[in-house]
Amino acid sequence: MTIAERLMRGALVKKLDPIDDHDTIAELNRNFWVNKSATELFTETADGFEKDFLPNCTFIFEKLKKELSNTSESYTTLVEIGTGNGDVLNYLSAEFPEIKRCIGIDLSTDQIAMNIKKFENNKKLEFIRADAFDWVRDHGESHTIFVSSRGVLEYFMENRLQAFLKEINLLGKTMFVAIEPNGGDHDFETTLHSQLYGDEPSFSHNYPHLFRNAGFSLWHSSQKPWGGERTYQTFIGAKN
Repeated sequence: MTIAERLMRGALVKKLDPIDDHDTIAELNRNFWVNKSATELFTETADGFEKDFLPNCTFIFEKLKKELSNTSESYTTLVEIGTGNGDVLNYLSAEFPEIKRCIGIDLSTDQIAMNIKKFENNKKLEFIRADAFDWVRDHGESHTIFVSSRGVLEYFMENRLQAFLKEINLLGKTMFVAIEPNGGDHDFETTLHSQLYGDEPSFSHNYPHLFRNAGFSLWHSSQKPWGGERTYQTFIGAKN
């Protein structure tokens, strides 16, 4: 974001202090990801794939491979929610050669156009500008693996995220790998509901609780410190 945009957003957040209006926060965050500033942010943080995702997050996809090897079900589609610059989806398309269709969904029209051009030689990849909830409701299918990577579901309000996961559960056989940040003071054992965290702010969700409540069972759940003591990365592997 430009300095002016950062100041404007900071002023908007300050007006919500103390923050009680979760609907307004969710709408502000959604508007941010839709506009062009999101594309600029993806460009600024492009090295996150090399410096964070590859060394810290790929272990859960090795666990996913093991989980898939232990089932007789054949999963044919992988959908990344909030695909950003597409690097994670491109990586996963190579790691899971048995998956024939890899779809990246994002709210940013500009970023989707950039991804289509950037990965035009990878015919397995499809990039679609859409709201994830709407897309799942209209186009979701059984035998799909859903993925979110490092900060996507945190922008859903709790009730919408719960409804979204239940919608996916209704599709039939699905798996979900979620890599999402949480506030460092969010104790999943004592606090089932979501709470605000960070400077944006966004939502620290109790992912194990929400997935189980939507009808999923967990084949993996863990956390790692992320950027200091204030934030953790939560890793969830779920199936229905």
